[in-house]
Amino acid sequence: MGKTTGFLEYVRTETTAQPPLERIAHYNEFHPPLSLQQRREQGARCMNCGVPFCQSGMVLNGMATGCPLHNLIPEWNDEIFRGNWDQALSRLLKTNDFPEFTGRVCPALCEAACTCGLYSDAVTVRENELTIIEMAYAEGKMNAEPPAVRTGKRVAVIGSGPSGLACANRLNRRGHSVTVFEKADRPGGLLEYGIPNMKLDKSVVARRVKLMEEEGVEFRTNVCVGADVPARQFLEEYDAVVLCVGAEKPRDLAVPGREAKGIHFAVDYLTSATKSVLGGTAPAISAKGKRVVVIGGGDTGNDCVGTCIRQGCRSVVQLEMMPKPPERRLPENPWPEWPRVLKIDYGQQEAAAKFGRDPRLYQTTVKEFRTNEKGALTGIVTVGLQAEKGENGRVRMVPAKGSEAERPADLVLIAAGFLGVKNEVADAFGIPLTDRGTLTTTAGTFAAGSQKLFCAGDARRGQSLVVHAIAEGRAAAREVDVFLMGYTNLTD
Repeated sequence: MGKTTGFLEYVRTETTAQPPLERIAHYNEFHPPLSLQQRREQGARCMNCGVPFCQSGMVLNGMATGCPLHNLIPEWNDEIFRGNWDQALSRLLKTNDFPEFTGRVCPALCEAACTCGLYSDAVTVRENELTIIEMAYAEGKMNAEPPAVRTGKRVAVIGSGPSGLACANRLNRRGHSVTVFEKADRPGGLLEYGIPNMKLDKSVVARRVKLMEEEGVEFRTNVCVGADVPARQFLEEYDAVVLCVGAEKPRDLAVPGREAKGIHFAVDYLTSATKSVLGGTAPAISAKGKRVVVIGGGDTGNDCVGTCIRQGCRSVVQLEMMPKPPERRLPENPWPEWPRVLKIDYGQQEAAAKFGRDPRLYQTTVKEFRTNEKGALTGIVTVGLQAEKGENGRVRMVPAKGSEAERPADLVLIAAGFLGVKNEVADAFGIPLTDRGTLTTTAGTFAAGSQKLFCAGDARRGQSLVVHAIAEGRAAAREVDVFLMGYTNLTD
């Protein structure tokens, strides 16, 4: 390890954020980096412990903890401390195709499992990772490396989200000719349109896409599978087809008044907002001057909160069905499990600064939408929820009697998660859906029906994190390579 007593000598120091009331005036990223000396000190805090849970990628008590990519975290933290940035980059890219993405948007499963976090504060793993890759780009070390030899095999990757990009990147570097098809007007999938610009600047996505193009990957946008190109054409023209189409079917609310004008799915709203930022035009769905209600307390709901504040909303409330989490770990949630504790994200910070309070209302959901004579949304009726054990012993949230309340609303954004793959894709390729709405694959593999058809990412595992999607794309590429060549030298 680097500095033997580093974890005792240095405290956790995170990048400072621009004050909330300043950053809501723009859509840019708002975390200026630490100095290199400060970053080296943060690398020195890594203990190089005998059992590095940070890179384990385990599931404990039904929750993921540790890096699913099995990043060699102690190794590149040691290189950061020693100032060996080239070696740190080499070790980082060995397991992670896109650290510039995970270093910005990953919830840092690695840090939840960091041994330092058992009694103190975890190492700043995610920020260390981001520093390595951004230094490499800034110093001109991220150059195109097209394969020296092509195999003659052609692969179609449908979907350019994190799993599709990772799969395409690996297969291209192996020497296969890869074409990525994307239904939107820009590559990137949820990286491009599902995550706001202030969280992941779209120039970062474009930078990586450009590098992949220089290495030989072809991108075709505005191509909708089934409508623009029949599924059979992909199977006829390519030696392998990988479906990385995501889990884009949003969870809806079946309550009275749902048809009201002014109710939108979060993904449609965030897409509209990003296109507006990129194009310099007014968004198709705007929160300006409106009383906004966001239904859903997760990351997407938080992104909606931060976005609508930047658009100039009059007020914002975020409804969360579950109880408010504790501020510290409870005994039944020990390290290295994922900590079920209260998280205050950037959107909630900005709402508190702008409107004087955390926007979240816990144990609350919508019972009814109210409209005027023109069918436009005017308000919502909420109902409080309480925990109740069902016959199977599982706790569920049920309406509490007498807890109804009315609240004015001009815009409602539904951020209640996703139910799986859209039926058009499954139908086009004749792949049955599982009970979870994902594409059916042979157990323990990425193979989907036809001998040359594979799938990966959220389409296979359900709605998840960017880091899981990258891991899926890498593993699928390895399986596809074995199918095409009879062996592989790719690593997961």
